Amino acid sequence: MRFYPDIPTRRVSTLARDLLTVALLVLLAWIALKVHDAVDRLAVLGEGVNEAGSSIENGFEGAADAVDGTPIVGGELADGLRGAGEGTGGNVADLGQEGEDRTHRLADILGLVTFFVPATFLVLRAVPSRIAQVRQLTAAERVLLERETPERQRLIAMRAAFALPYGQLLAYTRDPLGDLEHGRYDALVQALVEDAGLRSSRRKEDA
Repeated sequence: MRFYPDIPTRRVSTLARDLLTVALLVLLAWIALKVHDAVDRLAVLGEGVNEAGSSIENGFEGAADAVDGTPIVGGELADGLRGAGEGTGGNVADLGQEGEDRTHRLADILGLVTFFVPATFLVLRAVPSRIAQVRQLTAAERVLLERETPERQRLIAMRAAFALPYGQLLAYTRDPLGDLEHGRYDALVQALVEDAGLRSSRRKEDA
């Protein structure tokens, strides 16, 4: 399997797109983390309410403990104070804890949404075309670079002469059809191979 073209400019362009995609994914992850942390810090409000409620409940509990030993009415007073503490400070503490938990969940959800929504669009835009390019390069390598026999070179040259734009052919040879007519296949083969993003083994040896 071939992941990158042989042609330097195309290889650099493809590699740059791959690196840009990875960099954007890292940037989105960083932004999502910042969003999560910013929202998660709001949980301090719930923590404050929770602590205030707990303090009130503890105050009533301390007062109940103080009067619990009082003869005759001590037990009833202690129970009343504890009930009052649970009904006021306990409820406030529960509300604070619930707000804190919801804030943490909201931070998680917003962080995930901030990352996955744009990341999904980015991946759906970049990955399918990249996969298609890899498949095209791999298929072109199998078709064009295997077993460079004279007959195969002739067929590849014919495809180049009949399929590639004339302007593109003239960048490789001054007379594409004349080359095909007289059996000069190298330039035509090179044109088709490089059009696919590859380099022939002959070109590599010459380089």
